[in-house]
Amino acid sequence: MATVHVPTPLRRFTGGQSKIVESAATVGELIKKLDSQYPGFSGKLLDGEGGVKRFINVFRNDDEIRALDGLATTISEDDKVSIVPAMAGGR
Repeated sequence: MATVHVPTPLRRFTGGQSKIVESAATVGELIKKLDSQYPGFSGKLLDGEGGVKRFINVFRNDDEIRALDGLATTISEDDKVSIVPAMAGGR
């Protein structure tokens, strides 16, 4: 089962959990499973067309999924999936 690292802003959907262990074949399937367990989760990650929002980065281990196969990126039980919202601000 893959380990999903949940960023602080999304923990309100996961009951405060920072890590979730879940089985899925692809990142897209993983997000759907998480949304079924934690309603509203995917709405914060996916845009209206079903892709990852541009200000969200999703990594499988050390690789950003946009550089791989996007939501079709395969995952195995030893993988770590990290969701990283972009940060902005400053002057």
